[in-house]
Amino acid sequence: MQGYVEKIKELTLEEKAGLCSGLDFWHLKGIERLGIPSVMVTDGPHGLRKQAEGADHLGLHNSVPSTCFPSAAGLASSWDKELIYRVGEALGDEAQAEEVAVLLGPGANIKRSPLCGRNFEYFSEDPYLSSAMATNHIKGVQSKGIGTSLKHFAANNQEHRRMSVDAVVDERTLREIYLASFEEAVKKAQPWTVMCAYNKVNGDYASENHRLLTEILRDEWGFEGFVVSDWGAVNERVAGLKAGLELEMPASNGINDKKLVDAVKAGELKEETLDLAVERILNIIDKAITERKENATYDKEKHHQFAREVAAESMVLLKNEGNLLPLQQEAKLAVIGSFATKPRIQGGGSSHINPTKVDSVLEELKAYAGNTAYAEGYNLENDAIDHDKITEAKEIAKSAEIAVIFTGLPDRYESEGYDRDHLQIPENHRLLIEAVTEVQPNTVIVLSNGAPIEMPWLNRTKAVVEGYLGGQAFGGAIADVLFGKVNPSGRLAETFPKKVSDNPSHLNFPGEGDIVEYKEGIFVGYRYYDTKQIEPLFPFGYGLSYTTFDYSNLQVAERTITDQEELEVSVTVKNTGKVAGKEVVQLYVKDVISNVNRPEKELKSFTKVALEPGQEENVTFTLDKRSFAYYNVDLADWYVESGEFVIMIGKSSQEIVLEETVTVESTVELPVTVHRNTLMGDLMKNDKYKEEAKALLANSPLASMGAEEEQAGSEMMEAMMQNMPLRAMVTFSGGAFTDEMLEDLIKKLNQL
Repeated sequence: MQGYVEKIKELTLEEKAGLCSGLDFWHLKGIERLGIPSVMVTDGPHGLRKQAEGADHLGLHNSVPSTCFPSAAGLASSWDKELIYRVGEALGDEAQAEEVAVLLGPGANIKRSPLCGRNFEYFSEDPYLSSAMATNHIKGVQSKGIGTSLKHFAANNQEHRRMSVDAVVDERTLREIYLASFEEAVKKAQPWTVMCAYNKVNGDYASENHRLLTEILRDEWGFEGFVVSDWGAVNERVAGLKAGLELEMPASNGINDKKLVDAVKAGELKEETLDLAVERILNIIDKAITERKENATYDKEKHHQFAREVAAESMVLLKNEGNLLPLQQEAKLAVIGSFATKPRIQGGGSSHINPTKVDSVLEELKAYAGNTAYAEGYNLENDAIDHDKITEAKEIAKSAEIAVIFTGLPDRYESEGYDRDHLQIPENHRLLIEAVTEVQPNTVIVLSNGAPIEMPWLNRTKAVVEGYLGGQAFGGAIADVLFGKVNPSGRLAETFPKKVSDNPSHLNFPGEGDIVEYKEGIFVGYRYYDTKQIEPLFPFGYGLSYTTFDYSNLQVAERTITDQEELEVSVTVKNTGKVAGKEVVQLYVKDVISNVNRPEKELKSFTKVALEPGQEENVTFTLDKRSFAYYNVDLADWYVESGEFVIMIGKSSQEIVLEETVTVESTVELPVTVHRNTLMGDLMKNDKYKEEAKALLANSPLASMGAEEEQAGSEMMEAMMQNMPLRAMVTFSGGAFTDEMLEDLIKKLNQL
């Protein structure tokens, strides 16, 4: 290590304050007189976007060429933790070659609504899957001595009014959904930095939210790095530093540095607080310089081929009627759609990469099948309907054996900066699909989009492949999948609703004015669709294969455990088809009876296995307390209710193939304060109080009333007594049970 932290005592107050803001748009400040260097950070996370010298400050153009991997929406669809780690390693190598210290990513925000314009940069609607992807991404990058910046912390789930909107989220929802997506990544991977979001969270800007940045991120989760603002996210600089925001980006041109200096001099900010922020920043600069590899290079062609592998592993086969896919090389193809020659490989905004090369989809398909005709089909630049292009597409489709239409969402339909207001593809794309399928029943649809779309044309087609935004090698990857060189093994990391109004956040997205209320609570994504029994277009975890898999022999190591014990679960998976393939084995948990609202099921583990035809493998999962717990607000901790839980093994959230039931016993007693309005039923359910409650009822006039009603076969009195507050015992006792006696009883119960 370089020992930069030791130089804090030599820094002036002004220099300390200066280190807490950027030098410019992409560099941290250095202190030349003390030998502290300036280091560079760059946008990511699916590629390196290093701005060339003299490029525009917003970084929208002229970035140094780098490998464009599939964006997070696609990467998460691989459900492959090892693959994500390897992508991280590749990004780390490229960052080393460009002398970059920190790659700004990954994004772990939850996909609350499919309309969010930045969803292509995020992994999933499920916090368990999202955090697993983020964890491995971070570990991969940082294994190469390059830092990451886990973003955007927290509850940043829309682009509409993103710099001013207040995300109002109840505590349990915040913990179980929106913070859980970050939590394990922080604990298990320790990103060098965490980037705070633009928005407010429950009234306070994320950039000055002490509870988020200090109490939760540092004190609870043990975060060791520094917090950096999203670019321009700082509201009040002094308040931000006090809350735990160490670094402001980009440069404030000295304006906010002076505010920090003035606050220290006025006694409004402790210099020790400033020193701690500087220490955390210098620690990362120290680490970056120590880990820097001189003369680092990488093989651009090898990285391109790896991007091809990653893209193929991330694609999801949504439909394959009559096993139309894989295609045969001798097939006469009609390739239709401008995306076949000008593929949409990534999303717009700060993550936009200047790729080292881009595959031509059409040329990659021709490499497999020489008898291929092509038609544009639609305008790529606008939504204008070109009937001549549609007619041309129909003609080549009619004369072919199979038509492959490349369609989806153009750049202008989704991007950082704005949200979508519908889930439709452009009308000229839709009309093309309808026209081609009129004359060619054997039609394959290949989608390029960053988030779910509606598919009113689904029944007109025989096969659909979700390619997401597949990166620079998308062309080669889709050819590999369509012709069966790669067996598709992607699974959806988000639900595709039939229509946008089915989405749980529909009535509360993007909010009113500067307030968006997360009224759907914990019921995000499949948690809502499965519990509400709303059939989606395609469920979470869904995806087809060119082979088939059978599951058997689900075993649980114990039938009864405490919440302090782990549970080992195993299941056998067999490839029962004729080709090699990979299966994503998904484990969900259901709380059978709960005193709080819980989803029908929740993803708690998964693994991906590769199997040859006829091969079987026994896969094992380990469940812990969090696998069964919900966040109890009164306890301010994760809590498991004693009772039965169903362990479900599924091919998706809606295709459960095996189940076992276990009992989990809680070792934590929830705090209860008995008062005049405590219900008799609640006392009867509590082991601590039920004997006193029974005695109270037995000596009450209500006991004889209840007996008479019971003889009459009525359940009414039992229900009434269950829901009766203690104070009612005074009212109905006819003077036998007084207020004084009630107060004595309450005191006695609270002393137990």
